[in-house]
Amino acid sequence: MRLVSYSHDNQRSWGAVTSSGMVIDLRTPLASSGGATLKQAIENGLIEQARTIAESAQPGGVRLEDVSLDPVIPDPGQILCIGLNYKDHLAETKFAKADHPTVFARYGRSQIGHRQPILRPVESDMLDYEGELAIVIGRRVRRASEVDALSAIAGYSCYNDASVRDFQRHTTQFHPGKNFPATGAFGPWLTTADEIPDPAALTIQTRLNGEVMQSATLDQLIFTIPELIAYCSIFTELLPGDVIVTGTPGGVGSARKPPVWMKAGDVVEVDIPGVGCLSNPVVDESTGPAA
Repeated sequence: MRLVSYSHDNQRSWGAVTSSGMVIDLRTPLASSGGATLKQAIENGLIEQARTIAESAQPGGVRLEDVSLDPVIPDPGQILCIGLNYKDHLAETKFAKADHPTVFARYGRSQIGHRQPILRPVESDMLDYEGELAIVIGRRVRRASEVDALSAIAGYSCYNDASVRDFQRHTTQFHPGKNFPATGAFGPWLTTADEIPDPAALTIQTRLNGEVMQSATLDQLIFTIPELIAYCSIFTELLPGDVIVTGTPGGVGSARKPPVWMKAGDVVEVDIPGVGCLSNPVVDESTGPAA
């Protein structure tokens, strides 16, 4: 099942995407049961009920192309991003392999949805792409075992952890370069975990203006998805709707000679067959009023 958070006619909702490209509203039938948002539906164990409603719905709904897609989870409690988690990316950055995952946080308010513009900030021209697989946590998890970790996943999506490289490199902390407004693209939808029995078998490709820039298989992760869930759930309690962004392969723009930076007019796609294809244009941020 494919689940989206979206806006239509100035109303926010969430729903299921059918094979014919229609969106079945699930907020209306599930809001009174604690499913006013996709995150709440996950929290309250309503995903199977949502599936039943979507499968029994009469033909209709609204066309996918007529809605504005929000980030899959617009209001996550945590977004934990994993750095340096593919061998080829580790090599191109010239970092040494760490004994534990490299984890940094992204704010939910820095996110955008499918087809929404990534903003290149006025302070930098070093805006880079990072195609990644995102996982959404489906139940409360603390100190998970690797054996049970996959059972804690509600579903999977595509993520572009677009990075402002010069700000990322100001110190050893990645945080500033990873939280500019409208740089975390998340979508187009959540593909439920039952559709992906083995995430390590997935492939990922990032394209810039149609040219393949990154290509990998998820079995190339240094720290596997079960290892990431187990590790992160040691230092924090993972809650339904939390997001772990699992790392980007080699081929980032900053490592190329000469570097390739995203600019206004570009279109960047993160394509994970079986999960989805996230596409975003790039525009220059306009300057706002001074604080």
